[in-house]
Parts: sequence; structure tokens; C-alpha cells
Amino acid sequence: MSRARSHLRAALFLAAVSPCGATTRTAARRELSARPAPLKPGMEYQDAVRTLNTLQTNANYLEQVKRQQDDPQTKLEAMKLYLARSGLQVEDLDRLNIIHITGTKGKGSTCAFTERILRSYGLKTGFFRSPGSSPHLVQVRERIRINGQPISPELFTKHFWRLYHRLEETKDSKSCVSMPAYFRFLTLMAFHVFLQEKVDLAVVEVGIGGAYDCTNIIRKPVVCGVSSLGIDHTSLLGDTVEEIAWQKGGIFKHGVPAFTVPQLDGPLAVLKERAEQVSCPLYLCPPLEALEEGGPPLTLGLEGEHQRSNAALALQLARCWLQQKDHQGIRELEASRPSLLQRLQRLPLAPVFQPTSHMRLALRDTEWLGRSQVLRRGHLTWYLDGAHTSSSMQACVRWFRQALLLGERRGSGPEVRVLLFNSTGDRDPEALLKLLQPCQFDYAAFCPNLTEVSSTDNADQQNFTVTLDQVLLRCLEHQQHWNHLDEKQASPGLWSTPSPEPGGPASLRLAPCPTHTRSTGSLVFSCISHALQWITQGRDPVFQPPSPPQGLLAHPVAGSGASILREAAAIHVLVTGSLHLVGGVLKLLEPSLSQ
Repeated sequence: MSRARSHLRAALFLAAVSPCGATTRTAARRELSARPAPLKPGMEYQDAVRTLNTLQTNANYLEQVKRQQDDPQTKLEAMKLYLARSGLQVEDLDRLNIIHITGTKGKGSTCAFTERILRSYGLKTGFFRSPGSSPHLVQVRERIRINGQPISPELFTKHFWRLYHRLEETKDSKSCVSMPAYFRFLTLMAFHVFLQEKVDLAVVEVGIGGAYDCTNIIRKPVVCGVSSLGIDHTSLLGDTVEEIAWQKGGIFKHGVPAFTVPQLDGPLAVLKERAEQVSCPLYLCPPLEALEEGGPPLTLGLEGEHQRSNAALALQLARCWLQQKDHQGIRELEASRPSLLQRLQRLPLAPVFQPTSHMRLALRDTEWLGRSQVLRRGHLTWYLDGAHTSSSMQACVRWFRQALLLGERRGSGPEVRVLLFNSTGDRDPEALLKLLQPCQFDYAAFCPNLTEVSSTDNADQQNFTVTLDQVLLRCLEHQQHWNHLDEKQASPGLWSTPSPEPGGPASLRLAPCPTHTRSTGSLVFSCISHALQWITQGRDPVFQPPSPPQGLLAHPVAGSGASILREAAAIHVLVTGSLHLVGGVLKLLEPSLSQ
């Protein structure tokens, strides 16, 4: 056994017996990176997904890609070659009437709003979520949607094997790569599905960046959008928001209108420069309040104040698409207030218009699992948000705070707050955890993005880029960061801010539990299922746990916490840090999503 593995086992043991941590005993030497033997092509959905998973890139290859950033243009040329081998040319994509959307935060929600608006007009919509942007929650077929619904397992299977065989038949024996990697394959597959299913339009989300993303072989979108920019994927896109803005602006095309939301001066100037370079008309979206003037307030199906910016962008993208395609009935309004915003941002302001009844209903009915999502189950309330950047975590904390402040108290007993967290990739977990500290959790639980340690049957949840040792060690690091921050925290209570006036908004604050005056108990679990089993204590009416992990309740924190959780009048659980984690939790709490 290597010294590193011995160190890991020792760390796991210490976590299990120390006052601030707990972990289950696991077969830590089982590695998830072992690739399955290539399967003989079958017609079952799970066979298709397992074969797709063999195209996942391992950690070593990802490092190689990072070293090859000097010539990223070759990636787009390779993607065009794959497209040709699949039987399509870039010109064929023009028929999809694409809305191309990029950004750092909010682009997924913007896509969801946009697709829902246009579907409300009776249009047949396609929606592609690139694997490079965020993970699928439960099943990979969620990434390719028609009329808002994931394509069926049968349709996924049919189109997968059709594309897979076509690429196999056209591979070059002299080439070292015969198949596109996972991200590229799904992008190609989405284009084929949308063309063969004859959608009226396709909303396409950029994976990573924009300029050299595999979706950027699109040459003539109808309209482009850029949501709020921030820091993410620094190893690929750059260390500053300006560098990232340069990448995002790479989706701008000659003569194709583009829209963005208010940005910091630096990145906004970069976007403007990128647009001017290709003669792309770039517009700034007025705030949602401007579109509400003269009418009732807009109701959004996605919670959180940050969603208003995403909705404003979606309305402009949908309006532009409808007008480009000669849809009538959208009346522009005169408004003076946004003119100040226009002068400050130095960009032409997008039209201020009265949202139609179709638009209003669509915004209200938009759903986006795993983003500002609330599940109420008896004594438990689950708050699910896949925030994984500093800016998105700030928005998540604001949403969580507001939800707690406005929520109804359940009985007169104690209320317990639990954090379930994980973070992956090159993100800074300590920065994310620091943002979560003011929420004053009673317990912080950490676990890998594995629904069950021993589960290998579900191909949708397979990940060949990491080992179990690696993900458990990272969870222990998260716990150490949290404990360190918890010891340093000395700020006033989040809920102790006095109300500025009797009956004011702050009077809605929750009375803190007595446990909030002491440090948070932290625990590490080997999988999501074990974490949920401890959190729920059998009180969730849907969650069906496996057999209990041996020795878990013997741990002081786990044992005393179990008693508190069983007796609490209400348990508020925030699940955040990773969409993979949120997806695993949803898979266990909502089994119907796996059907």
C-alpha cells in the first residue's frame, strides 16, 4: 500500500473518531477511473450510456488539454471534421434557428426562461445543455430536450447508436482519435436530434467559454446572449474577468444581434470590443422593472433576486427571435429611466416593451431543477442550488436567507439547519465555504457526488475522471476548511440585525436556535445516501435508505445530532456546491426522475 493511501486511510480513521468529524467505513481502494470493456452495441438505454461514458476524458488527458491551449483553433476545426463525418455540414445547422447563450452564471436559467417563452407561442423547441457547462442532474438525456422534456430513453438510444456507428464507419485508420470526446459527441448528437425531429428553433448553451467551445461551429444563430460574467474555469479561460469576457464574446457573429446584462466596466468594454470586431450589434438589457412599468409585476418560476437579470435577458432574446421570424404583437414602450443606465454602460439599450401574456405565463411556469429549488417534506425542507462559483454562491446564500426569513415556522420546537456540501474541479472550496458561514448551520455534512458507494449499475452516474480515494480526501479537506473557518468566525449573528422600524422586514427574522451560539458539528460521509440517512433520521416520507452504515451513530457528533434531528420541529437542509451533488440528492429524494 502506498504512503499516500496509508495517509488517506489514517485521515479517514481520524475523521471518524475526532469530535468534529465523522465518516463511514468504505472500500476506499475501489477506483472509479477503471474503464469498462467496450460493449457490443445493443439497443438498451443503459448500454448506450455506458458506451458514451467510455468517451469521458480521464484526468491525465484533461491536463494534456490544458497544456495545449496555445492552439485552441484546432479544436473548432476538429469539431467541424467530426460534424462532416457524422453526415452534416455547418450550413445544415442554420436550419435550427439557434439562440446561442453563454455567460458565467445564470446562462442555464436564461436558457430555460427563453425556451419556455418561445414554447408558449406554439413553437417546437429544442434545448441543449452542454456537458461543459454543468453536469446533468440524474440522467444524461436531460441534456437534449424537445418541448421542455428530456428526450425519451428510446429516442436517445436510437440517435446515439446511429451517430456512433456513423463515426465508427468514417474513422481514419491513421488518426489516433476515431471518436470525439464525451462533450463533443453529445453536441453532435443534439444537432442530429434537433434536425431529425424538425424543431422550429434550438436554444444552445455554451459549454465552457465561447470562442473555442465545441458549440461555436454554429455560424448563423438568430440571436446571441451573454449572462452575468464572473470567475470560473480559470485554468482554461484566464484568471481575470476581462480574459473570460474575451472568451465569452467569441460567440458573436457578423450582423447577428446580441444582448447582455449589466456587467463590470472592464468585461463590458471587452464584450463591446469583441462585438465591434465582427460588426455584431450588441445591446444592453434594461432591468426587469422597466418592462413592468404600466403593468402588473412579473412572476418568475425560479426563485431568487438574481433570476430577474436572467429573465430580463431571456425576454430580449425571445423578443428578438420572434421579431426576426416575423412574429407580431410585441409593443415597444417609451421609458425614460433606463436612459441613465445606457449612458453609464455606453452600449445601445435594448427596447423596452410590454411583455405579452404568453411571456408572462411562461416566466411564471419556468422550472429548472437544482437551481433555487425547494422541496417540502413534512418536518424537512430541502433547499437545492448547484452554486459552484463565488458569485453564484453569494446569490444562493441570499436566496436561502430570504427563504428562511419568509418561511412559516412549524410548531414551537427547535429548528435545525444543516449544510450538505461538496465541490469539485479547480474551484476554491474555502472561498465558497466562507460565504456559507454566516448562515449559522447547526451541522455541516460533506460527501462525494456518489449516490451509493457500491452502486455501479447506473451508467448515468458514472465518472471515470476520479478515484474514490481522491473524492474522499477532498471531502476531508472541505471539512478541515469549514472547521478552520468556524473557529475564526466571530461576526454578529445573521438573524440578529434589528428591525429599522416596528413591523419592518427584519421583524420576519427567525429566532436563532440555542445551538447557533456554539460551533457547527461537521461530518464526512462516504456517499450521498449515507448523508441523507443521517440527516433525515427516517422523517422523509419518500427517501428509502439502504442498510445503515456500520458504526455511524457510535460517533459523538453523529449520535448526538441524530437525537436532535429526530426531535426538531423543522429541519432546513441546504444542498449546494456542486450540481452533481444536487443531482444525486434529487435522484434519491425524487425517484420518479430516474424513470
